[in-house]
Amino acid sequence: MSIYDFVVKTNKGEEKSLADYKGKVLVIVNTASKCGFTPQFKELQDLYMKYKGQGLEILGFPCNQFAEQEPGSNAEVQEFCRLNYGVTFQIFAKGDVRGENAQPLFQYLTRQQGFKGFDPAHPNAALLQKALEEHFPEYLEGDSIKWNFTKFLVDREGKVVARFEPTTEPSALAGEIEKLL
Repeated sequence: MSIYDFVVKTNKGEEKSLADYKGKVLVIVNTASKCGFTPQFKELQDLYMKYKGQGLEILGFPCNQFAEQEPGSNAEVQEFCRLNYGVTFQIFAKGDVRGENAQPLFQYLTRQQGFKGFDPAHPNAALLQKALEEHFPEYLEGDSIKWNFTKFLVDREGKVVARFEPTTEPSALAGEIEKLL
């Protein structure tokens, strides 16, 4: 099994094989438009613009599992990302990223790269940890996705090489991306 074995749905409901991205470096991220981490769309778009000519693709997967912070339809999500952050990278259909109904892709990603903790230097790390402990303690168990804007880095051979939690700003991935390009 590899990343290229998965088929996902575009925001228009069409099937898209991840095999179409063979030879590319990928950042796969679960997103939400009404989250404290939503401004990360700007840095994700900046990374995409800087490196897409060298083979980077960013794949966004909207999810409404975390405090219902992605309530819109697939079309509304796409429009929000484009209008507010100039997003031109691929945004896929909304879907679950944790639990028994998680998209198979995200089940695979979390098996490949487990949770290693939040970046304590991030200004929202303590807030996120506290909110999870108080309201969603089950989210802290195991290697599942903990919140919106968890990012996975995939090399040109399709190997999931790193996981970055929401408390890692996308710009911090630049050095890791450059090593793979």
